[in-house]
Amino acid sequence: MKHTRTQGLLIVISAPSGAGKTTICKRLLDEFPDLYFSVSCTTRPPRKGEKDGRDYHFISMKKFKDRIGKNEFVEWEEIYGHFYGTLKKEIEDLTEKGHDVILDIDIKGAGNVKSMYPEGAFVFIMPPSVEILKERLRKRGSETDAVIKMRFDRAMEEVKENERYDYVIFNDILSDSVDIMRSIYIAERNRRPRLQARINDFY
Repeated sequence: MKHTRTQGLLIVISAPSGAGKTTICKRLLDEFPDLYFSVSCTTRPPRKGEKDGRDYHFISMKKFKDRIGKNEFVEWEEIYGHFYGTLKKEIEDLTEKGHDVILDIDIKGAGNVKSMYPEGAFVFIMPPSVEILKERLRKRGSETDAVIKMRFDRAMEEVKENERYDYVIFNDILSDSVDIMRSIYIAERNRRPRLQARINDFY
């Protein structure tokens, strides 16, 4: 029996730098092959191991600004001299076909997405503690103490934004955090409003 297709679920995950959200996203994507990752655009050059179209759409500053002018982004911003943005078309093409999409973006971007797609599920990943957050930021490379302090101050400001989200996960133990994320995803897929089209098939 063919069921009426339901609209795909948009899951938005944010976290301060060093909280581990990228790892949680990857684990969830590995477990659910039908879950799609929304690939953002960026003007920064690829890092070692990154692939165009998989990790990001790497585009020129001119192309990025052209897309801003055409209102093609659901959200975009400049971070440390580089631009990042999420394409409306990429999200809507997938969700309209019934595919679930995971979006890994920062707090400001998540706020813009929520204003456009309030029916999405919004998840905030917290670091286990302030001390661990500091340690993770120190391990990120050979940055100066001033840069590390700037990143830490920014992260602490971002932590305060957790109240805008539907769910909060403290990333104490990675496997536990992945279990919680899995539970959120499964529960959200089975919310009654999301299944309304299929429910209507009974009447």
